Amino acid sequence: MLIPFFLAMKQGGLPVSVKEYLTLVEALEKGVIHGSVDDFYYLSRATLVKDETHFDRFDRAFSQYFKGVQALDAVLPAGIPEEWLRKLAEKTLTEEEKQLIEALGGWDKLMETLKKRLEEQKGRHQGGNKWIGTAGTSPFGAYGYNPEGVRIGQDKSRNRSAVKVWDQREYRDYDANVELGIRNIKLALRRLRRFAREGAEEELDMDGTIRATAGNAGYLDIKLVPERHNKVKVLLFLDVGGSMDDYVHRCEELFSACNTEFKHLEYYYFHNFIYEGVWKNNRLRHAEKIPTFDVLHKYGPDYKLIIVGDATMSPYEILQPGGSVEHWNDETGAIWLQRLTRHYKHAVWINPTPAEHWAWTQSIKIVRELMEERMVPMTVAGLEEGMRTLL
Repeated sequence: MLIPFFLAMKQGGLPVSVKEYLTLVEALEKGVIHGSVDDFYYLSRATLVKDETHFDRFDRAFSQYFKGVQALDAVLPAGIPEEWLRKLAEKTLTEEEKQLIEALGGWDKLMETLKKRLEEQKGRHQGGNKWIGTAGTSPFGAYGYNPEGVRIGQDKSRNRSAVKVWDQREYRDYDANVELGIRNIKLALRRLRRFAREGAEEELDMDGTIRATAGNAGYLDIKLVPERHNKVKVLLFLDVGGSMDDYVHRCEELFSACNTEFKHLEYYYFHNFIYEGVWKNNRLRHAEKIPTFDVLHKYGPDYKLIIVGDATMSPYEILQPGGSVEHWNDETGAIWLQRLTRHYKHAVWINPTPAEHWAWTQSIKIVRELMEERMVPMTVAGLEEGMRTLL
C-alpha cells in the first residue's frame, strides 16, 4: 500500500525521495501510530515534506489517495467529541424551498438571535429551522441552507452566503516556486519594471572600456559603472481561503511571476477583506498577525499597491463594523481600504473572477467604487492594463 502512496505523492508534485519513504516505513514498523488516517496524515507529512510551502501539495495528493477512507483499521478513534461537528446529512432543497426561507432581518437581529440560541439550547440538534445544528434551514449551524446565516462547525463553504463563519480553518501560503503555465503573465508584469544604475561601480562597462582603450592607443583601460537595478517597489496583498480556493493555481502563477519580475517585493495575506491585521504565514495567521498600520508605516508611498482577490463576500464584510467572518473588526473594511489607497497613490485590484460576472455581485461593485474603478481581471490583457495603471 505504501509504494502506491509514495508514487501518488510524487505525481502530486511533492519532491520526495526514497530516504523519506524509508523513514516513514521505519516509523510505521515501530508503531508510532495505531491505524487512524489522521495520525497517518501527520506522520507521513512530518516524514515526507521537507519544506512547509509544499504542505498544500501534500494535502491535495493525500486527500486524493485516501478519498473516502475514515480509518486504516475501520475503527474510529474514541474520545473525539464529534456530536456537534459531525455532518450526518446534507439537505438538498429545491429552488422553491429556498425561496421560502427568509433571513432574520439584518445583522443586528441575526447576532441577537444567535446569542439567545446559545443561551437556550442544551443539546445537539439535527434538521429543523431554529436551533444550532446540522442539515436544517436554521440560520445557525452547518450543512443546511439559509440565505443569510452564521456558519458553525462546517469544514468549508457550500453556498457562500454565510454572514459570519465560526470555523477554525487553515489556509495555505501560495507557492512561489510553482511552474508557470502562462509565460505571458511574466511579460505583462514587465511593463511595470523600471531600471536604473545605482550603487558602487561594480559592473563592466563594455562600450566605455572599448572607447577608452581605443583612445589610449590600444592600452587596456577598463571602465566600470554601477549595476542596473529594478527600482520598482511592489506591495502585494493576496486573498486566501473561501471562494479564492477556486483560483489557487492562477494566483500561484501570478505570485511566482511577481517573485521573478520584482526585486523589491513585499507580500501579505488576508481573508476576504483587509482589516486591522494581515499576515505572512497562513498556518500562523492567528498567532503572528501583523497590524496593517505597521505595514503602512514601514513601506512608503513609493511602493505600488497590488491587491489580489475575488472581492466576493457579504457586503457586511466591507461596510459593517464586526463584519469580518473570522473576528470582530472595530472599523469597517472600507475604511482600511481607503487608508491604503490614500497612502499608495498607485494601486490596482486584480480580480480572478471573470469580468462578465462582476455586475452580478454587490460586493464587487462596492470594491470597484472604493478602488475608483481600478480593478482589472486576471487575464493577460487585464494585467497589462493594471500595470499601466500603476505607472
